[in-house]
Amino acid sequence: MFDDVIFENLQLISESLDLIHDRFSKINQPDDFVSNENGVLILDAIAMRLQVAGELLKKIEKRNKSFLKQYNEINWDNIMRLRDIVSHHYEKVDHEIIFDICKNHLPKLRKIIQKMIKRSFGT
Repeated sequence: MFDDVIFENLQLISESLDLIHDRFSKINQPDDFVSNENGVLILDAIAMRLQVAGELLKKIEKRNKSFLKQYNEINWDNIMRLRDIVSHHYEKVDHEIIFDICKNHLPKLRKIIQKMIKRSFGT
């Protein structure tokens, strides 16, 4: 079941998640996002990359309704809803929630995206 559009989107999601991982390495606690200008820049950059990931997941879902359902260990709807919040209600983005996402959910998501790429496309 090779679909090069889905493959490309998964690769772009993986790149965004790697960038988030690298940027988050400078953050030790939620308030690091808001305690200085550099923290706010990191928060903005991470939020933008989460938005990108959510948008690409929406494109995958639209292209193949069953693809993401094969990996039910991730709540894909939450990621896509976060994309909507970042896109349309950025003032409601909570730095503590972004911290929790990066610390507790991003590692698993990164592994699953890599698993999806390897299992589906053999790379």
